[in-house]
Amino acid sequence: MTDIINTPPQPLPDADTEGFWEATAEGRLTACHCRHCGNWMMPPLERCRLCAGPTAFDEIAGTGTLYSFIVQHHRSVPGYFDQLPYVVGLMQIDEQPRVRIQGRVVGIDPADVKCGMRVRAEIVPLPGGDYKVPVLRPLVEG
Repeated sequence: MTDIINTPPQPLPDADTEGFWEATAEGRLTACHCRHCGNWMMPPLERCRLCAGPTAFDEIAGTGTLYSFIVQHHRSVPGYFDQLPYVVGLMQIDEQPRVRIQGRVVGIDPADVKCGMRVRAEIVPLPGGDYKVPVLRPLVEG
């Protein structure tokens, strides 16, 4: 039996998100992309919300800008109780800034996290199951 207190919630893939989870299992970050107009979308949909064209998952660079974040100070998500405080952020992907991918922000003190900072997504195992998820790490450019 899995220890609920020490295990984060696991994803529940559906027909629209299955491609995303298949890619993360291989260590790749993808986003939903329209085959007709080139629109990128998250959350993913079977048809483009702009032109109704078919969509597929395409690999993205995994770099972007931190759009927004919260610092979690209280025990609310099982599996992360011992990591307080931690940061959850939204990264605007470089391919299309209105598309955002969420993840824990790692490798930086929560007090130093700022909107607008450059970040890179890394795919890491999610404890308690077989899934991998993106985390966001500050990008040192140079």
